[in-house]
Amino acid sequence: MVDLKAQYEKIKPEIDTAIAEVITSTAFINGPIVKEFQADLETYLGVKHVIPCGNGTDALQVAMMALGLKPGDEVIAPSFTFIATAEVIALLGLTPVLVDVDAETFNIDPESLKRAITPKTKAIVPVHLFGQSADMEAIMEIADKHGLFVIEDACQAIGADYIFKNGRKSKVGTIGHVGCTSFFPSKNLGCYGDGGAIFTNDDKLAAKLLSVVNHGMTVRYYHDDIGVNSRLDSIQAAVLKVKLSHLDEYATARQQAASFYDKAFSGNPKLKIPARFSNSTHVFHQYTLVLNQVDRQKLIEFLTSREIPAMVYYPVPIHLQKAYLDPRYKPGDFPITEFLSGIVVSLPMHTELDAEQLNHITSSVLEFVSA
Repeated sequence: MVDLKAQYEKIKPEIDTAIAEVITSTAFINGPIVKEFQADLETYLGVKHVIPCGNGTDALQVAMMALGLKPGDEVIAPSFTFIATAEVIALLGLTPVLVDVDAETFNIDPESLKRAITPKTKAIVPVHLFGQSADMEAIMEIADKHGLFVIEDACQAIGADYIFKNGRKSKVGTIGHVGCTSFFPSKNLGCYGDGGAIFTNDDKLAAKLLSVVNHGMTVRYYHDDIGVNSRLDSIQAAVLKVKLSHLDEYATARQQAASFYDKAFSGNPKLKIPARFSNSTHVFHQYTLVLNQVDRQKLIEFLTSREIPAMVYYPVPIHLQKAYLDPRYKPGDFPITEFLSGIVVSLPMHTELDAEQLNHITSSVLEFVSA
């Protein structure tokens, strides 16, 4: 699904030098390179504060802790997403309130969101799924009306732009009260281990976030907050600093691959290509097809026989996962989420796809659906 080795080979001298410099310095934790990467990412995103942390799940947890959410508070999130979004809500003793998604973009549906708000609702977690933004203008209007925090889960869409109705652009993750991302190796901006970051334009919140990620300390050995230990190590920061300088070219490569897929599959009644939300650019963390009268499992097996990987994100909605079963929800409550979980498939999507590979993938898919 991704070719990290080929990507590394293209930037090998830069990466090797950056890692060697960290090893030579022996500043493995909170070294100068972490601050340098932080500053570079702040500039790239156009955000006042970036707080690096250990991973994307930690980023979500720390954001909720810093916002002062308390057990019993309700936090709204989509049911069609990776489990981490709801996992941290549950871990903190908060109440996950799940909602359906838009049938075209797969992102949280603002109308479903409105219906889920109660007096206990304190926050919304829109997930920018597969590489494009949720409808942030509508979400922020709802949040402002009800006095809710917005925690953007931008783990799959770093670098994407949201375009407001007035033409203004903002990077995803910088629009709500706080944004979160993951630097897992397969992400659009991925390191060579685990890593994450939190974004905000709020000075007071940034100070709180910085304290929470560091054991609740602002002054060494003086603990003003309940915190966690969540750090981005220097080697990962060095890798990310190099790769950040290539992020836009990586996005272009993914968009070109998506255009190739689009051209091959458009007009085929059995394959629905990914919709583009008009208010967002798409950086294609995944390229996900909606199948029509196609046996998904047999398609995956056929592609596997051709040495083509294919993945299902996500085969079981959160509200039907064993660990998250809740009497408030039953099968059929979120029809779009349940439909998508049963019918979508994602094809290889990364920066190193070439014409030969793309031809092999598309011709194989078309051969199967035409049989």
